[in-house]
Amino acid sequence: MTSSGADRSAPDAAHVVEMGREMRSLLGLSGSPVGVALIRSGEPRPDGALELRRHRYCQAVMKARKGQDVVLDGMGIACPAAAAAFGFRPLPPGLESGTGLVGFGIVSQPATGGRMFHDMPRLPIGSIEALHLFPLEEAHRPPDVVVVEDEVERLMWIALAWLHTSGGERVSASTAVLQAMCVDSTIIPYLEGRLNLGFGCYGCREATDIEPGEAALGFPVSALGPIVEHLEFLSQKAVPNSRSKRALHSLGAGESGAGGDGQAVEP
Repeated sequence: MTSSGADRSAPDAAHVVEMGREMRSLLGLSGSPVGVALIRSGEPRPDGALELRRHRYCQAVMKARKGQDVVLDGMGIACPAAAAAFGFRPLPPGLESGTGLVGFGIVSQPATGGRMFHDMPRLPIGSIEALHLFPLEEAHRPPDVVVVEDEVERLMWIALAWLHTSGGERVSASTAVLQAMCVDSTIIPYLEGRLNLGFGCYGCREATDIEPGEAALGFPVSALGPIVEHLEFLSQKAVPNSRSKRALHSLGAGESGAGGDGQAVEP
């Protein structure tokens, strides 16, 4: 764990459900926060969850965000980059060398693409057997990581709440603008015990219904309680004040008034 914000025990399933509902209500999220549980060797698969086949990880997140309870394993995952990131199988040579990203038109030089994959945080091969994704408000188990996809303004408040849990320490983001859901929003929060965020990526924007103004972030479930607690605090004043655009409206009033210098008068 690299941040004090994550040095807490994980909440039980009942509290996860309660906090998932509260987070969605406080921020007006358009979909569910998604719980991601890593199923390790010997652990049972969840009863009733839909076993996905030929799905990318970002597509599994999309389905869980819309209310589905799903499982994705090494046989079902369709994205070779995500499969390597979760340790299901090695990275294909074409991606490892960077030539695959040249073919997609993402980079112009293989060396650039190769560096992006070389630096990719990943789980050791064989360390997990599957991924269980579900809406946080319907959790039957505590997840390892919470992933939230929504409009950037809503994610901003979650990042601010995280910053509060870490005593004001600035939030650092790590991304290659590649593998935004699997690596940026899931694996980095899991491995480093901290919130991480990005702008999305070529893959998730092509393969899911994520909107142009939406992005994603993830954080360890141990930080869920403190984050929701501070979201409650922010919702009392900061969130409604910011969304009211009062300073912008005051600027317009000042420019049309008799002040002459275009300065808005403080209320």
